Amino acid sequence: MAADLHCHTKMSDGSASIDEVVLMAKKLGLKTIAVTDHDTFAGATRACVYGRRQGIEVIHGAEISCIDSVRGRKVHILCYLCQNPDRLEGVFKRTKERRQRAAALMLQKVMRQYPITPDMVSRRAQGSTNIYKQHIMHALLDAGYTNEIFGDLFRSLFHPREGSAYASVEYPEVTEIVPKIHEAGGLAVLAHPAVYDSYDVMEELLPLGLDGVEVWHPRNHPDDPERLSGFCREHGLIMTGGTDFHGLYTKKPNPLGTCTTGDDQVELMKKRCEKYRKQTPRADKQ
Repeated sequence: MAADLHCHTKMSDGSASIDEVVLMAKKLGLKTIAVTDHDTFAGATRACVYGRRQGIEVIHGAEISCIDSVRGRKVHILCYLCQNPDRLEGVFKRTKERRQRAAALMLQKVMRQYPITPDMVSRRAQGSTNIYKQHIMHALLDAGYTNEIFGDLFRSLFHPREGSAYASVEYPEVTEIVPKIHEAGGLAVLAHPAVYDSYDVMEELLPLGLDGVEVWHPRNHPDDPERLSGFCREHGLIMTGGTDFHGLYTKKPNPLGTCTTGDDQVELMKKRCEKYRKQTPRADKQ
């Protein structure tokens, strides 16, 4: 049975609750999923508990937002099976605070143009660790100004260069995050390199101990998986696949299980994690 190792919930910018994601996986016959909310382990921790009740293996994870400052591009790193997750909480806290400031500024700009209220946005962001652009767009959808989350209105408001309401978030350097994940006893997997054009940084992360690459993703071009899998085989990296599930909050429909990881790669993840466990002392034993 395949595993979907890239799923978001309401804890970040997904539209489905933790319980809903687990139950969907069960109905689809998925044996394993990973909950990888943005810059928080909260969704994964709760999903692991609920997954056990439902007979679904939930791999503990998070998707960490980073920047490749050399090229000025966003980079996402998937962190899996972290032995000492508390060691990353400082990183998450700083990103959360920066994201909150940016969200407040963007909401102010949008409210100058459209008659939505903070309560309308907060209602859509209920349960999330932050307000995301998708929540603001959902409030605009509720108010009748659009019939889609991602479309012309989203681009006019939130395009990084031309958006009238855009505010940037300062993210940590990707070359700093991979070692921090290892210090916490976790696996570092480069997320969707074809989407963010992260091929150059993929090479640069090898000396830092990059563990794997997300080879299968819904937004890949047809030749991307072959290129990425070849790179992984050449360098002995784990190959993962995931839907990058966001429920309603996605540009194109991508149901859970659209892209998956084979059982052999899941086992490789666990074996490598066990190796790190032997090398990384638990925080409560220090």
